[in-house]
Amino acid sequence: MTTATTPECFVQLSDPHIVIKGRLLMGQVDTAAFLARAVAHVCALPARPSHVLITGDLVERGGLDEYAHLRELLAPLPCPVLLMPGNHDAVPTLRQAFADHGYLSSTPLEPALSGFALYAASLGSRRLLALDTVVPGKPHGSLCAARLGWLRAQLEAAPDTPTVVAMHHPPFTTGIRHMDGMGLREGADELEALIAQHPQVERSLCGHLHRPITRRFGGTVAMTAPSAAHQITLGLAPDSPPSFIFEPPGYYVHTVQDGQLVTHLHPVGDFGEAQLFR
Repeated sequence: MTTATTPECFVQLSDPHIVIKGRLLMGQVDTAAFLARAVAHVCALPARPSHVLITGDLVERGGLDEYAHLRELLAPLPCPVLLMPGNHDAVPTLRQAFADHGYLSSTPLEPALSGFALYAASLGSRRLLALDTVVPGKPHGSLCAARLGWLRAQLEAAPDTPTVVAMHHPPFTTGIRHMDGMGLREGADELEALIAQHPQVERSLCGHLHRPITRRFGGTVAMTAPSAAHQITLGLAPDSPPSFIFEPPGYYVHTVQDGQLVTHLHPVGDFGEAQLFR
């Protein structure tokens, strides 16, 4: 008789955009309440994740008070949290607020890299390579030669280890024009060519778009995650105005099945109790 085992998994949250206590984002979005519900949802998962990865736009303005609020909201999570910056974040303040997260300051002290939060970490049996795509003070992203060189060296160092590459800005266009205009403007082609040379890369995980979007990329699968709060409207017409919508928030559960990474989109909300098939 065989005994079923709980599958290995990790969670990807994205774009919580936390503001200081007592405020609403844009005067309308209670991002703290949204994140609290998402955290409770993760805590209730039947399979406990090994880690929670948050792919950027952790807070709205990069302020120390916002990061303190974020810490409180993430505290109930039952596993380690791995943080990544987005265009709304400030790496120096993020490092100060999460000084106990040593990986955020683990970048080699090269002049071209010291201002970026680049790191390698374990996600159970998978290796995470976190790329910082932020251009300080700008909404769009970039991957310069130095950051791509760091990634190349990391991939060459462990060619046989299943690997996840994560970044905030997706390295592909989506058809949502106002968001594509603030996507990864430099380095996307070089990144795709580099990943294509390393078949150990199973996923390229991104945030920024506030929607679940998937595309083939460099021989792997590139994905953007939904926001833990508000979603970007699916406006694919060329003249679609920039807007957001209160579609259900959600997150990804990345689980290992038969040695392969399988991804599930898990919406957050009250959908009633599960009903047994009869």
